Amino acid sequence: MKKNLNQRLLSSLIIIPLSFFFIIKGSYLFNFFLLFCISICFYEWHFISKSKIYHSLGFFFLIFSFYSAYELRNSFGKESLIIFLFVILVCILSDIGGYIFGNIFKGPKITKISPNKTFSGMIGAYFFSFLIIYFLEYTYVLFDTSLQWNSEIFIYIIFVSTISQIGDLIVSYFKRLSNIKDTGKIIPGHGGILDRIDGMIFAFPLTYIMFKLEMLVY
Repeated sequence: MKKNLNQRLLSSLIIIPLSFFFIIKGSYLFNFFLLFCISICFYEWHFISKSKIYHSLGFFFLIFSFYSAYELRNSFGKESLIIFLFVILVCILSDIGGYIFGNIFKGPKITKISPNKTFSGMIGAYFFSFLIIYFLEYTYVLFDTSLQWNSEIFIYIIFVSTISQIGDLIVSYFKRLSNIKDTGKIIPGHGGILDRIDGMIFAFPLTYIMFKLEMLVY
């Protein structure tokens, strides 16, 4: 347990700053980053779904998910970067909160699909996701534009955190069908890229659709 935690922390200290570098820089660097990620995701999905009836559908979904990520980062003017970071940070914070609360408080399991998911972890995911408020306070200083805290943002945090947690369960379900623990081994202590962005690949397309339908404003 301690060894795994150390690996997770070390990997996070390397992966997170590097990922944010490509995301913030944007342009061809961001495109290269997306291309790299989707290539690995394709490989991992093939690994966990080969010979399954839903094999091809997963590739179409990944294409749409990464297309949505590209559009969110590039199609909403000065707010694009903030919107993109907002989604990522809520997903990351939900994941961290779920992991911490789940390991500390444990308690009843949510579902047999993913035996490590508990109700205490779910509460922790929501609790930590609201730390995004501190990010909102500094967006104008950092990016010369801002998202204002209001009831819509509150609902959106709940929405993204919920979708992220559901995405985690969906990927866990497919892993369970294939009788594997992780989608890959590229990130020590974490597994594969799909293991880490399982919530994001669902949050990006749904957020993109909501913006396109003007259910959210920026």
